[in-house]
Amino acid sequence: MSILMQYVDRFHEILDKHADQRTTNWFMMSSPFPTLFICLSYVYGVKVLGPKLMENRKPFQLKNVLIVYNLFQMVFSAWLFYEIGMSGWLTGDYSLRCQPVDYSDRPQVLRMVHACWWYYFSKFTEFMDTIFFVLRKKNDHVSILHVIHHGCMPMSVWFGVKFTPGGHSTFFGLLNTFVHIVMYTYYLLAAMGPKLQPYLWWKKYLTVFQMIQFVAVMIHAFQLLFIDCNYPKAFVWWIGLHATMFFFLFNEFYQQSYQQKKKRKQQTITNGMKKDHQQNHQTNGMTNGSTGNSSGRRDAADYYVKGDSLAASELNLRKSYTTTE
Repeated sequence: MSILMQYVDRFHEILDKHADQRTTNWFMMSSPFPTLFICLSYVYGVKVLGPKLMENRKPFQLKNVLIVYNLFQMVFSAWLFYEIGMSGWLTGDYSLRCQPVDYSDRPQVLRMVHACWWYYFSKFTEFMDTIFFVLRKKNDHVSILHVIHHGCMPMSVWFGVKFTPGGHSTFFGLLNTFVHIVMYTYYLLAAMGPKLQPYLWWKKYLTVFQMIQFVAVMIHAFQLLFIDCNYPKAFVWWIGLHATMFFFLFNEFYQQSYQQKKKRKQQTITNGMKKDHQQNHQTNGMTNGSTGNSSGRRDAADYYVKGDSLAASELNLRKSYTTTE
């Protein structure tokens, strides 16, 4: 045990040697292990412990809680976007091409450092997205993408606050907080009930919006590999590869959630039209007027109830806007 602690102490000495001295003694910044422990606990809790505890329980009804939570997240994201923007990106003081880290104690610089620190904590509050899914027994929402995205972000941002709180990589925080303003606005409206569902047709475009964000981050980060800029190359790779990984994960989610569903709907409509044609052909060929028409109406009624026709498909599609959450 003592040997292990020696290695841990040595590891902390190496970190502190290269760390930004302004944030070294801030809460949660002295060591990466508390953040790592929280992230691992989150993964275990939402994938194993939580579903097991909820297995024989009814799902919680959390409408009001979700409204308050999403409102808080929307306001928190808006504040972070404002702070990161006014610390450099929206004032013209930061360059999109190359922005080294300013390690001075100027008020505007320290404003960015504090914004980075609070952005780090925002990654923990986002854990509640998943916890609410588990409490409502929507375990199908707790996908691998969802858990990876939320589970690794605090650890990733910790290194940024520890070593480079400011500069080029904060562009990711600027874009990410803006995306979250839009995202939590959608979740807030969705939590208010089915009356607003018809106006939330733009849900799938949130995923597209997030993928555009990752492409922008990739371009912005990897450009430093081809120009001379006083910014750590390790963090260029760190941010760029994170954006690349998330882009492919979100793209896979988009393909599975929307493109494949679209193909299945088109196939259902096509099959329904074929069956409708066959049914009409059989009905028109009957010679016994009373018996034939009665049988035809009964079969047609069964046919539409099953939802195989184009009309039923359209009806179900309309219903989905008011029944889906």
